[in-house]
Amino acid sequence: MEKSIRLKLAKRIKELRKLHGYTQEGFAVKMGCDYKYLQKIESKSPPNVKLETLEKMSKAFNLDVSKLLDF
Repeated sequence: MEKSIRLKLAKRIKELRKLHGYTQEGFAVKMGCDYKYLQKIESKSPPNVKLETLEKMSKAFNLDVSKLLDF
């Protein structure tokens, strides 16, 4: 993933998480990952995110992956 896309995804995840009223810890539990990993995803230097992680996130937000990536 290009860095600008990773930053857009980081911003989108953070916005959706806050919109749904989740803390990083709470959302990480809901999606089944470590909250430290979620912190990295939302950081200013986010890692590449696997498709499986995007699927977990979209399921936790009750969205299609396409809506999750609607930035």
